[in-house]
Amino acid sequence: MSQTSASQASLPSDGIAAASVLPPVQLLTGLGLAVAGVVAFSLRPVIIKLAYRYNVDPVTLIMLRMVFALPFFLGMALWSGARKGAGKGDRAPIAGRDLALTIGLGITGYYAASFCDFLGLRYVSAGMGRLLLFLYPTIVVILSAMFLGKRIGLREVVALVVSYAGVALVVWSEVGTGHPNFMAGAGLVFMGAFLYSVYLVGSSRVVQRIGSMRFTAYAMTAACLCCILQFIVLRPLSALDLPLPVYGLSAVMAVVCTVLPVLMTAEALRRVGPNLVALSGAIGPVAAAVFGYLVLAEPMGMLQLAGAALTVAGVMIITLWKTA
Repeated sequence: MSQTSASQASLPSDGIAAASVLPPVQLLTGLGLAVAGVVAFSLRPVIIKLAYRYNVDPVTLIMLRMVFALPFFLGMALWSGARKGAGKGDRAPIAGRDLALTIGLGITGYYAASFCDFLGLRYVSAGMGRLLLFLYPTIVVILSAMFLGKRIGLREVVALVVSYAGVALVVWSEVGTGHPNFMAGAGLVFMGAFLYSVYLVGSSRVVQRIGSMRFTAYAMTAACLCCILQFIVLRPLSALDLPLPVYGLSAVMAVVCTVLPVLMTAEALRRVGPNLVALSGAIGPVAAAVFGYLVLAEPMGMLQLAGAALTVAGVMIITLWKTA
């Protein structure tokens, strides 16, 4: 989400090799920001599950989250276009086609994907939801092969087999023991991961033309406005008559689990590059499972842990295994 500086362009593509050439302070700070961003984002499904205990519906909850987040993304949009020394892509006027693509991708990758995630989390555990979302790098590989002509090689095949074997193991361990609509919930969360993957594949070239910070700000602003409009159309104002904790949880979800991870990940990318940031992403499903266990008393047995380990391993193969 942040443009890589010229100094980082010379970093080795391998994450471990890159770490060996970075100053220790820069390495520790960058990794710390990346891990903090992953952990903060992993809190989101737990907070959603906590909010559902107050009988709030998904349409209202996602609207509240976006209302609290919208001012931050509007500020990012203004700052990215006005700051001195910004990259050329951040300051050049946006062509109408690129603006339409940015809005469309924001609606797909943040509004629709988030809504599927919120709906699915009514029926699956927080850890399961985060694990399914974590599949998005494997979906990106498949979509890139289908629409961008990128060849699927041995590492991709191995990664896909390992990742989906892990998910199958976790799903099998929870079928019959969770919510009666567990499979529907898992399908909705997976659809959210798919839509987010569409966003990533579709945004790859637009970001190069308009700048990553401005693209993120505009896309997120469009998603926020869609969530608010959806609430206005589908719900009466009386739906806002909610217990105070729901508003507190929504604010935490917006700031701690949405805005801060975006900013921390962008800064981590600037300091240590994408491979080390991707490596830290492996903490996400584990952190969500631990939070679910500690906060929501969700089960965390050996099958769930083994399946999560396989899924994380598959995604790491996609991310870090260098081609010959």
